[in-house]
Amino acid sequence: MIDSNSINSYKDLTVWQRAVELVVTVYELTEQYPKSELYGLTSQTRRAAVSIPSNIAEGRRRGSRKEYCQFLLIAYGSGAELETHLVIAQRLPFGERLDFSRCARPLDETMKMLNAMIAKLRT
Repeated sequence: MIDSNSINSYKDLTVWQRAVELVVTVYELTEQYPKSELYGLTSQTRRAAVSIPSNIAEGRRRGSRKEYCQFLLIAYGSGAELETHLVIAQRLPFGERLDFSRCARPLDETMKMLNAMIAKLRT
């Protein structure tokens, strides 16, 4: 997954592809949030989701392994932020009628991949 000889672009990274799919799923879910949350939880949730593949891409384009690892850590932090936003929304009255499971699996997979990449880059 990290071998620079087999990866030509961040777009070739499975973790980036999975993170982009996650963003689409998050947008579909948050489209169902009440309009009163547009500038609150909807916006924050979407920004956290978008931050994940964005930081993977930016880190991949950086010149050093250390910088790449730092950007993956930022992406990982954004994943935790996204998870928190989803938990909060799920506990609010409007969240009772929404299917959050569609986001849970891709988020979990993305976080596991990021964690593995970070561990490998640190060795």
